[in-house]
Amino acid sequence: MKKHRFKVLSLLLALSLTAAGCGKTAGTASSADSAGTSSAQTAESVSAGSAAAAESTASAQAADSQSAQTESTPAAAEDTGYGVSPAAATDQYTLKKVVIMSRHNIRAPLSGGDSLLGKMTPHSWFPWTSNASELSLKGGILETMMGQYFKKWMESEGLIPENYHPAEGEVRFYANAKQRTQATARYFASGMLPTAPIEIEQHVEFDTMDPVFTPQITVLNGEIEDTLLSEIAGMGGESGIAGLGDDLADAYALLADVLDVEESEAYKSGEFTGFKTDDTEIVLTVNEEPGMKGSLKTATSLSDALILQYYENLDDKEAAFGHDLTKEDWLKLASIKDAYSDILYTGPSMSVNIAHPLLQEIYSELNAEGRIFTFLCGHDSNIAGILAAMQVQDYSLPETLERKTPIGFKLVFEIWEKDGEEYCAVNLCYQSTDQIRNLTSLSLEEPPVIVSMNFNGLEKNEDGLYRRADVENRLMEAISAYDELPADTEEELAPAA
Repeated sequence: MKKHRFKVLSLLLALSLTAAGCGKTAGTASSADSAGTSSAQTAESVSAGSAAAAESTASAQAADSQSAQTESTPAAAEDTGYGVSPAAATDQYTLKKVVIMSRHNIRAPLSGGDSLLGKMTPHSWFPWTSNASELSLKGGILETMMGQYFKKWMESEGLIPENYHPAEGEVRFYANAKQRTQATARYFASGMLPTAPIEIEQHVEFDTMDPVFTPQITVLNGEIEDTLLSEIAGMGGESGIAGLGDDLADAYALLADVLDVEESEAYKSGEFTGFKTDDTEIVLTVNEEPGMKGSLKTATSLSDALILQYYENLDDKEAAFGHDLTKEDWLKLASIKDAYSDILYTGPSMSVNIAHPLLQEIYSELNAEGRIFTFLCGHDSNIAGILAAMQVQDYSLPETLERKTPIGFKLVFEIWEKDGEEYCAVNLCYQSTDQIRNLTSLSLEEPPVIVSMNFNGLEKNEDGLYRRADVENRLMEAISAYDELPADTEEELAPAA
């Protein structure tokens, strides 16, 4: 079988972000994305006939990369030179199964222009192609492209044939019932299996939250609440919960400037008086998502809307309401949303509580008899909780503004076989910010960004793969941790099926 070599970024804890180039298919030069990478990026190998052109391209990319270089991050990206999995580099491994947990693609902001969102700036927001919270037209196109990429990759690995029409039970698509998640799954399916009649499972009434995809606290009592709040307070350092916003002061100031908040209706009426770094309140209620009050919550809604606007609007200045922003400025704005997600969803006890149903779902799909492909579609909070519950090492993703849970990103579990032994790759796959904005077509030669996840206490083999048993044991540990939560009061609730 012909193998392809592409880019995979493997994260190493506590090193600064570095960059590297892509490999190539025989006789074909592949291009490297530049946003958010280092100028130390190396040129990929090319055929003799295209060496000069490749050198010129690499120089231009290095220059772009230098201007887009960002501050040090908690994890480094190390190029392994391979594609969706390091196993794809040789003929020694055979792909047996793929399970994807996806975030929905680009949506309109969760609230409309007549909400606080519209009152917080004198400017008009982007004219969204969908209703509030629903998948946009661009989001559908991007997701179709991602489905097409996975189609080509799985065909190249021999997992599925061309024009694949799966037999009953071979594939499964299951999404939260919200419009943006159902639509994302359908667009992905249309790209991956364009001629096959695919059902997208929906387990509750349309546009409501399926309990499996709801990151809700299902076991809560005094002891658990104290633990949850203590873990969150630890993220704020010596100041505790009051210090959660300390690192965001500059981002808040930039956000206020970009929105021209002081000219807004909310500011002039006194409804909003400015972003504060010490007014965060955490709200924990059984059978509900962890909540927040204060400036960070408000700033997250606004940051989210601005980033979505940047994805949709190719005019940089219009996207920033007339302001000239650098790449670092956009990263700073996006850091607000990243902080919000980390605080609410990634604490050790919180993650095993809110991610429990999906951890069970993933484990079940990995072991489903006859299944070769699964696509689950939910939200950024789902994947943040899953990774935290699995004890992922800290990471900061390259080539994207959203360094933790980028729009449309996928947590991919790949099962490979070699000499009768089974291995597992666990990767994050997503379109770079440039690929999103420019609607860049994806292919084996021009892949999305793929980042290999590292987990505390688990070791990879020389080819960068975990033993399947080790990954499944880690999933079971996270599932069992939920069962070990102290549930001795009337506030105990079993997770919905």
